[in-house]
Order: sequence, then structure tokens, then C-alpha cells
Amino acid sequence: MVTAIVHINAEVDRITEVAETIAEIDGVSEVYSITGEYDLLAMVRVPVYEQIAEVVPGHINKVEGVLNTETHIAFRAYSKHDLDAAFSIGFPEAD
Repeated sequence: MVTAIVHINAEVDRITEVAETIAEIDGVSEVYSITGEYDLLAMVRVPVYEQIAEVVPGHINKVEGVLNTETHIAFRAYSKHDLDAAFSIGFPEAD
């Protein structure tokens, strides 16, 4: 699985609409509104590297209201959340 972190600037009066539209794109797992230089952060997870080009410039950049993006490719995942999800079979954890 290839993960890309995409920072997005959007037209101020369309941030919510842009976020909701991006969240519906295949390959986008999450969209967050954030503080700082960018308005939104999208997590893109695809099986192969080449699909990043389909998702980011092919779809995200074409969403009406997107002004610009900056994309970072993740090399490795160290998150406990990701590891737990990989080994989960869907049962809630016991306390």
C-alpha cells in the first residue's frame, strides 16, 4: 500500500464543499481541516505508486475550489493504529 499525504489550499468559502468532494474520491481514505499554511489534509492510500498520479492531479487537483496542493509520499508506517488495523479481525478489544 502506498500512502500519500496531500496538503490542499481551497477557496475559503468552499472549504467544506471541497473537503466533502475530495473525501468521495476513490483512494482518499480521510480528509481533515487543519490549521497552518494549508486548509485541508487528505490521506491517499492506493495499491501502487502510479495510482497517486491518478488520484492527486487526476482528481483532487480538478475539484472545483482547489487552489493548489502539495503531496508527500510516505516511506514507512510506524503508527500503532495501522498495525492494530492490519491484525484486527473486527472484534472490539477487551478491557
